[in-house]
Amino acid sequence: MKTSSKILMIMAALSPGLLFLFPMWKIYLTAPQYPEGLEMHIWVNKITGDTEGALQNFNILNHYIGMEAIHAESFTELKVMPYIVVFFMVSGVVLALIGKRKLILYWAGLLMLGGAVGVLDFYLWLVRFGTHLDPTAPIKIPGMTYIPPLLGRKQLLNFDALSLPSTGSIGILLALIFAGIAYYLSHKKKTQTNALT
Repeated sequence: MKTSSKILMIMAALSPGLLFLFPMWKIYLTAPQYPEGLEMHIWVNKITGDTEGALQNFNILNHYIGMEAIHAESFTELKVMPYIVVFFMVSGVVLALIGKRKLILYWAGLLMLGGAVGVLDFYLWLVRFGTHLDPTAPIKIPGMTYIPPLLGRKQLLNFDALSLPSTGSIGILLALIFAGIAYYLSHKKKTQTNALT
């Protein structure tokens, strides 16, 4: 790989670091009793709200409909994911220094696979919380589940739920874009070299 491709690959490798600086996903709830809305921020290693009491308010609402309380320490994923992100960052930099063009595809493919597994795990997390309800909950509606949307908007009783990727997820997109450009430029150079010979 030429120098520009190596620099782009290093940029690709460092881009997932945004997951440590910004949330990767957000869930918004609005309702008549919460006109200002509630926001839950899901990070690579923690769960927070947009305000100090937001997560507590989510858990109060969850209690009434029988959902489990949300605590970051309950999720093994939040303990494992930081190491996975660091792995991609370090391996991407090493790959750039090695300079083997084909390795870019393997790295990008593995990153996409990791992202897909993460989204699937998040969906299963939503299903578990929305369907495994406490039968002694104050509010019980036969046959009703409370699965928030994975992506987009959904009505849950009198709550309007909206689920969207957040700023941290841009790091994954940037990583794939930079890796793709690095691969293209290295391929272009190889083609030109072959033409000259």
